[in-house]
Amino acid sequence: MGDSKTLDNFFDVVKRRFNGNKTEEDDRETVKCPRCTSVILLERYEELHRVCPNCNYHGRLSCPERIEITVDKDSFKELDSTMISCDPIEFPEYPEKQQELREKTGLKDAVVTGTALIKGIPAVIGIMDSRYMMGSMGSVVGEKITRAFEYATENGLPVILFTASGGARMQEGIVSLMQMAKTSGAVKLHSDAGGLYIAVMTDPTTGGVTASFASLGDIIIAEPKVLIGFAGRRVIESTIRQRLPEDFQLAEFMQEHGFVDMIVDRKKMRNTLAHLLELHGYSVKEG
Repeated sequence: MGDSKTLDNFFDVVKRRFNGNKTEEDDRETVKCPRCTSVILLERYEELHRVCPNCNYHGRLSCPERIEITVDKDSFKELDSTMISCDPIEFPEYPEKQQELREKTGLKDAVVTGTALIKGIPAVIGIMDSRYMMGSMGSVVGEKITRAFEYATENGLPVILFTASGGARMQEGIVSLMQMAKTSGAVKLHSDAGGLYIAVMTDPTTGGVTASFASLGDIIIAEPKVLIGFAGRRVIESTIRQRLPEDFQLAEFMQEHGFVDMIVDRKKMRNTLAHLLELHGYSVKEG
């Protein structure tokens, strides 16, 4: 829960609205943090790049937003930009849903891949976007990530993937599950060639994505308070018939138990990534 001061401020707003004594600030749009439930002015939340000022929960960013705060200006060059999913198992209304999301988000699918510079250092970047079918992994997501690793292997580049997913995409059936093996194989080939892979887990990273490429990074980073796991809390509790800790599957819990190497605040992510690339022998591109 949020602190008492936050709650008092919230109830003051409610009372003023009820009594017809609204101020200009009362009409401003607010959001509620999903971790501490404190109410935050939307304007303030956006200024902080969707980080809760009370508990430091790092909210979800779109692909364009992530690119803007991570890579050097105008350095991102997209790979496989026209690839779209078909309908392999003829799932009802799947093509219509896909078209609707393409129009709504401006994306072709749930991941964008490309090359970019981070403080002058070249890298292959992949960014999953939860706005598109909760970042679920279907044939296009798996293929684009596989091709990104193949491109990085051929060109001697490191890979940085920002993961955000609900898991495999049920609308593509077994085809979606096959992407787990395919992406994992591409990661292995990149590793065998001496390439560096940094996985950055954002909210949420779950299901088949966690069980494949998201957990195979040479370095695994997580943003604060994000959800990381495979099966959901209720499924696990009903299976083992035990109550799980309140912070179960949060980034801090996962770091404590050795699944995550480091937790990095969003405002420090760009510098941290550049520093890690330098430590592993990657240098600023000349010219």
